[in-house]
Amino acid sequence: MILKFIRDSVHGDLNLNELEVELIDSPQIQRLRRIKQLGFTYLVYPGANHSRFEHSIGTMYLASRLADNLLLDDHQKSIVRICAILHDSGHGPFSHVSEGFMRTHEELTSELIKKSQLRDILSENFDLKEILETIKGEGSLGQIISGELDVDRMDYLLRDSYYTGVAYGVIDVERLIYNMELGEHLMIKRKGVQAAESMLLARYFMYPSVYQHHTTRIINAMFRRCLKKLFDGGVVNPNLIYHYDDVDVIAAARSQEGYVHDMMQRMDNRDLFKTVYSIEIDESNDPATLFKMNESDKRKIELEISEDLNVQEDNIILDIPEYPSFDEMSTIVSLNGSKVELGNISMLVDALKGARFKHADVCIYLPEDDADKASKFPFKDYIPL
Repeated sequence: MILKFIRDSVHGDLNLNELEVELIDSPQIQRLRRIKQLGFTYLVYPGANHSRFEHSIGTMYLASRLADNLLLDDHQKSIVRICAILHDSGHGPFSHVSEGFMRTHEELTSELIKKSQLRDILSENFDLKEILETIKGEGSLGQIISGELDVDRMDYLLRDSYYTGVAYGVIDVERLIYNMELGEHLMIKRKGVQAAESMLLARYFMYPSVYQHHTTRIINAMFRRCLKKLFDGGVVNPNLIYHYDDVDVIAAARSQEGYVHDMMQRMDNRDLFKTVYSIEIDESNDPATLFKMNESDKRKIELEISEDLNVQEDNIILDIPEYPSFDEMSTIVSLNGSKVELGNISMLVDALKGARFKHADVCIYLPEDDADKASKFPFKDYIPL
């Protein structure tokens, strides 16, 4: 029974039943109102102040629409709606910005559900194991929430495009939804191939324009350096990151002395580090190795450069972009009774396989006061290319 409506900026009126209202009103989901969907991107695109909460209920709406099109029964539809609401509940402050040196938000979401009142709410009506598996993308229903052409991705592309004003993220959700079918896999029909191609292109262009915008990357890198020091100093507990919101972490950083306080002040005043070196990953002999470098590997390079360049070790940041695998390329297409991968029948998708690293570059950042020292420094010799 419909109990409540929420007016969403992107999708309009979204209806909720009693159980969904109870979930949404829990502290764990309400916290998402205080987590920015795009982290610090609002310092580049001033309108990008939307939250993980908005995205979660938008994903619920699209999950419901897709469930109706796939003719799922009431129980299955309830499962995908609930999993859509919960799927980002483990996100840390400023969303993906706080990832990189801790567990993934998927792992944290699972832990949060098990250790909070969400478990009790869900267990009254559902098998908790089924809920957790679906959120992880397991099983056919899981592909609706976390798959190659999932509703999570559909919503964030539309929503991020809407709030940033960047038109690249506008995709044909209607055509995608009405041309999907569910078997062993969530598949797309032949008539939906162009819509799938447009979604892949949307992600391809949104990365350099929004998600990996060069200024956003600098801000994110500066914040991560602050957050790591807050972790190391015991100010913020990384194992309980799903208890904190954006304001908690900003307040903690501002209350510190020394480097963290100075760095936070820089971010508050948009006095950002500068890019002193960059090289396209496309120029690397082994891009995959670069993407696999962990924080320890990067820190070792930073320390070597800081010593040879004679700059304060915390003032040099090596940044490797977070680029997706674009797994839509392997989406299954139902074609004349057979099943083929999208990348095998689409010339456009095939071309993107080779072009996907074109906008990705490895960068080194320094404060403006140190930038002059870097003008002739051989940074390339320190990076495994």
